[in-house]
Amino acid sequence: MRTDNDDSVEQAVSMTKPEAEAAEQPMIRFDQVVKRFGKHVVLDHLDFTVARGERVALIGPSGSGKTTILRLLMTLEPVNGGVIWVGDTPLTHQYRGTTLVKASARHLREVRSRIGMVFQHFNLFPNMTVIENITEAPIHVRGESKEAARARARELLDMVGLADKADAHPSTLSGGQQQRVAIARALAMDPEILLLDEVTSALDPELVADVLGVLRDIAASTDITMLIVTHEMGFARDVADRVLVFDEGRIIEEGTPERIFSHPERERTQAFLKAVLAH
Repeated sequence: MRTDNDDSVEQAVSMTKPEAEAAEQPMIRFDQVVKRFGKHVVLDHLDFTVARGERVALIGPSGSGKTTILRLLMTLEPVNGGVIWVGDTPLTHQYRGTTLVKASARHLREVRSRIGMVFQHFNLFPNMTVIENITEAPIHVRGESKEAARARARELLDMVGLADKADAHPSTLSGGQQQRVAIARALAMDPEILLLDEVTSALDPELVADVLGVLRDIAASTDITMLIVTHEMGFARDVADRVLVFDEGRIIEEGTPERIFSHPERERTQAFLKAVLAH
């Protein structure tokens, strides 16, 4: 296996700026991306793209690298090799002349502002009300007026079915309600990309349907690009345009939900789906 210098960009992904601008850019592009934790390689020279407005589900066994992909996009983890692109802009690197070099913290913040993420465990601020949780980033990161941010927050709360919970604190809400607040908070920044990381796995079974229903409505009514890590195969089938099956940091199979769930070709995919759907 090749080793990677954390401070360099591999030749295979050293596209000059004019070439990058001339190409038709997808919304997300992983180009030979490597991620290691110590000696453990989690993503091994990963290549994949997501088109603008496309909804892509990432499925596969635990530890196969799916959530790591989302964390790299949120710059919660650094890459060890390769380049991640958001539209026509490199996320993990920036141009110095026509050469890609490691991105500055400012560049990372600017590109990351185009991405929203809904986490497994909500991550709401417990000391803030629901509406304060939703307006915090628009006011302090984007510089929106308090009035505009609150008006948008109330629209989003209505959309997720929580119009009457604006002044409640997270501790008074059910897990499903907290997750719907977290979805509204992510959308308040008007992201081009929405990342969903096992958003129902911490919920009691009776609360899952409401959260998935909200996400189905968002998918049906917006053109936002979605990258969805989930074990909810029914949700993936309903919402995704394409499914990527991961195992040991690599894509082992991909296709439409109909093909992957009805006619998987790889034995590893068949075994995974059988195990998941048996529960």
